[in-house]
Amino acid sequence: MNKALNGQFLWGAFALSLAALLAACQSTPTRTAVELKPLQGYWEGEGAGGKCSITITGNSLHYRAGTTWYETTLYYLQTQTHSSYAATIKDCGPSKDAIGTVVFVIFKIEDGTLTLTTYGPSDEPPKTFTSANLYVVKKVEPQKKAEPPKKPNEPKTP
Repeated sequence: MNKALNGQFLWGAFALSLAALLAACQSTPTRTAVELKPLQGYWEGEGAGGKCSITITGNSLHYRAGTTWYETTLYYLQTQTHSSYAATIKDCGPSKDAIGTVVFVIFKIEDGTLTLTTYGPSDEPPKTFTSANLYVVKKVEPQKKAEPPKKPNEPKTP
């Protein structure tokens, strides 16, 4: 009897998980996707660790300062002051101690500059951007490859 109940529970949990996965994969954009759209791309500037770069693709954020790097997944948080996110560290280096840690971030974009600051899980989101954990980066557009020179009798490409 107990095994039958455990089996039913496992199948029920599996069905519920599958339903949640299918609902999450619908084509309606999530709040996180909508909020992150202007952040997509490669950014460079200065941060708490000195010169840094940030790459945001989808809801993934890759941060690098020197040899230190973090791969995170971003989740939107509802706050009243700024756009706020929780970033779960999926991988990092050179030390792996921070994997699984959740970092909280607020950001703003003004005049092509992304400014963000981090805060602790027990803290309220800051109302201003503090200098203690401040990152100020500008978007860097990818360089276009130059076309090779045309031969004298080669037709022009449209």
